[in-house]
Amino acid sequence: MGDKHIWDDLRNVKKALNCFFICCGILFCLDFLIHRHGHIPVEEWPGFYAVFGFIACILLVFIAKYILRPLVMRKEDYYDR
Repeated sequence: MGDKHIWDDLRNVKKALNCFFICCGILFCLDFLIHRHGHIPVEEWPGFYAVFGFIACILLVFIAKYILRPLVMRKEDYYDR
């Protein structure tokens, strides 16, 4: 139990998150400079894939929570029979 992992220190977690956010910001800024050849015109908008991925992630969470969960959920004593 005495072994400390690298992610147990809050400073390391903050450094990793800062690095992640800086990389995301750089990639988003590069999106304005690099021209992409999309299949449809909306794919050429700057930041399209970031917004699309964010919306898709939120939709997956809501679908899983409000549609799929009631379908697969069982009563609390289901396995006690």
